[in-house]
Amino acid sequence: MLLAGCGWSGADATNSAGGGTIEYWLWDSGQQPGYQKCADAFAQANPGLRVHISQYGWDVYWSKLTAGFIADTAPDVFTDHLSKFAQFADLKVLQPLDELGPTSDVQDSDYQAGLAELWKGQDGHRYGTPKDWDTIAMFYNAAALKAAGVDPATLNDLSWNPQDGGTFEKLVAHLTIDNRGVRGDQPGFDKSHVKQYGLGSDGSGGGGWGQTQWSAFTGSAGWKATDRNPWGTHFDLDSPVFQQTLAWYFGLARKGYMPTYGEIGGANPIGPDKQIQSGIAAMGLSGSWMISTFSKLTDAAGKKLEIGIAPTPTGPDGQRASMFNGLADSVTTLSKQPENAAKWVKFLSGEQCQDIIGKSGVVFPARPQGTQLAVDYNRDERGLDVTPFTDQVKNKTTFLFPVTSNAADITALMNPRMDAVYIGSAPVSSLTTLNNQLNKLFQVAR
Repeated sequence: MLLAGCGWSGADATNSAGGGTIEYWLWDSGQQPGYQKCADAFAQANPGLRVHISQYGWDVYWSKLTAGFIADTAPDVFTDHLSKFAQFADLKVLQPLDELGPTSDVQDSDYQAGLAELWKGQDGHRYGTPKDWDTIAMFYNAAALKAAGVDPATLNDLSWNPQDGGTFEKLVAHLTIDNRGVRGDQPGFDKSHVKQYGLGSDGSGGGGWGQTQWSAFTGSAGWKATDRNPWGTHFDLDSPVFQQTLAWYFGLARKGYMPTYGEIGGANPIGPDKQIQSGIAAMGLSGSWMISTFSKLTDAAGKKLEIGIAPTPTGPDGQRASMFNGLADSVTTLSKQPENAAKWVKFLSGEQCQDIIGKSGVVFPARPQGTQLAVDYNRDERGLDVTPFTDQVKNKTTFLFPVTSNAADITALMNPRMDAVYIGSAPVSSLTTLNNQLNKLFQVAR
C-alpha cells in the first residue's frame, strides 16, 4: 500500500522492455516544477514510460536514500551531489552509465568545461550526467548599502588579505551597526550589541569544505584542499595559508562584524538569505542555486527587498576564486529497469530539458545554452545581473569541490572541529590535528 501510494509498483519496475514508471528523487523544491515539465516532455517522447518525482528536504533526502540502498527501496534515478558521490562510488551502488545503451554516447564536450569529468570514478567509468553547476558570489541588500552611503559599483573592486582584511573588511566594518547606531568603523562601536552585521554567516563550513563560507578566501589565497582533485589522498589543512585565512575569517565574528556561531543557530544555522531578510546582515556569500530564493525576499511589511549581486573579492595575488560545484543524475544498481532509467538520465542532460530548466532561472544548467537562458531570465524577469556567478567560469577563476574517498568519515571529522574553531573553543592550529586524522583515513584504506 505504501509503495502504491507513492506512485510506484513492482509491475512498473519490472516492465523494462516497454512501459513503466521511473522513480526519480530530488531535494530542491524550487527545481521540482521545472523537472516536472521535463518529465511530461519525456513521457510524450517515450509512450508507455512515465516519471514519478519525489522531493525531500536536504537532510531527509540523504538519510532516506542511504536507507533505501540498504532496504532495496532506492529510486531508479536520483540527483547526486559531489559531496556524496565518492561515498556512493565506494559502495558500488551506482550504475556505470557508459555501459547502458542510452547514456553510452554522452559527450563531455556537451557541457561546461570540467563538469563531465567530475562524475567519473577512479575506474574511469561515468556515474553521473551533469545537470547543473554553481559558483559563489555575494548577495547584498541595496537599502543597507544606500543607508551607509556605499555605491554598489565599488563592490566590484574589493580585495582582501589575511593581515588586515583589505577593502573588503573595511566595507564589512562600515556596514556593521551596533544597537546605538554606531558603525563598526567608528569610535565607540560596541561589538557585543550589534543590530546589523556587515557580513552574514552560513556556519563553519565543515560539512562542505567552506563552500558558502570561507572557500572563496582560501581559494583566492592559492590554497588547495588536496594533493590532486578529484580523488586526492593527502590533505593540506595544516598549511599556514589555510590557517591564517581561517583565523582572519572567523576573526570577523570576534570583531563583531559577522554573527557568532550561537547567533545563527549553531549546527543548524539560518542562512544568509534569512539574515539579510530580517536585517541582521547587510551582505552574505552564497551559491548560485540561491538566486531564486534571494530574488523573492521581502521585508517585515511584505515589501520586496532590492537585492544585488557582487563578485567575491580578489585575494592577495589579485585573483578572484570560487568553488565550482555541480549536480548530476545517477542510476542506482537497485533499479530493475536500468535501460529505461538511463533513457530518463539522457533526457535530463539533453538540450530539451536543459533549456526548460534554464528558462526557469532557478539554476545554471550544465549545457552552455541552458546557462545563457538562465542569465537572460534573471535579467529580464527579475532584474538581476547574475554575471558575478558566470564570470567566474568565463574568467577561469574556479576550483573544484574536493572529491575523495571516505567522504562520510571526512565530514564526520570536519564538522565538530570546524564548529569549535568558529565558536572559539579551539584555535585554528587544531586543524593540524584534524589534517593528520584525515590523512590517516587513506593510510588505513591502503
